[in-house]
Amino acid sequence: MAKKAKYDKELEEAYRELHDYNQKKNQNKNDLLQFFCGLLMLAAGVFMIFQNLSITSSWGGGGYLFNFGGFHLPNGTIFIPLFIGIVMLFLMDRKIFGWIVLAVGLVIILAAVLMSVQMRWRTTNAYMFVLMFGLTAAGGGLVIRQLFKK
Repeated sequence: MAKKAKYDKELEEAYRELHDYNQKKNQNKNDLLQFFCGLLMLAAGVFMIFQNLSITSSWGGGGYLFNFGGFHLPNGTIFIPLFIGIVMLFLMDRKIFGWIVLAVGLVIILAAVLMSVQMRWRTTNAYMFVLMFGLTAAGGGLVIRQLFKK
């Protein structure tokens, strides 16, 4: 009788371990499913938001980049540091200064283009507005919950 009780106890323990293993395995599948569903919802929401943004640029409007009072800075002047950097690369022995001026010129051009961009929200109904931001918030919440799970 004692042997049977010992085998029953071992069998119960093996069954419990198997049950815990299966639960953990199913939980990992659910975690992965929630992560990818959240990622899909987040992507759909962000896509819908970007579809409702209208981007315009004022680059080249009037031929001036900046207008401070009566002082106008023409658009072409932002290329001067870029050209100076290229000339410095070919003329100087220490190329580092040329690369620095060239990088500054590229940053100035990129900043000028980005500063000339204007975003406008297209007219949409309340249902689409709630759907866009709801999908983004819910998807982001699911992704963050799965990423920072203990």
